[in-house]
Amino acid sequence: MEMYNPPHPGETLLEMYILPLELTITATAKALDVSRRTLSELINGHRAVSVEMAERLSLAFGGEAIVWLNQQVLYDLWVQKNKKKKLKVQNLMKKVS
Repeated sequence: MEMYNPPHPGETLLEMYILPLELTITATAKALDVSRRTLSELINGHRAVSVEMAERLSLAFGGEAIVWLNQQVLYDLWVQKNKKKKLKVQNLMKKVS
């Protein structure tokens, strides 16, 4: 089931973990063993959650890495769906009929 305008995982990270736990970006980045810039880019939606980052987030905050990856995929698919009309792809299956 497709979500309408799903949040970027960085937004979820900020709203559900960093702010409620009263963490700073610097302290969170240090705990994740990533640079402050890397974490800031993620939170601001300028960086995607990689497999490695998903594992870091699951180790730091609990849960499974797949949850972070699924959220990223849902976000990416929604963004791409809004760009789909710009793609000039031919449907090859129409030619098979």
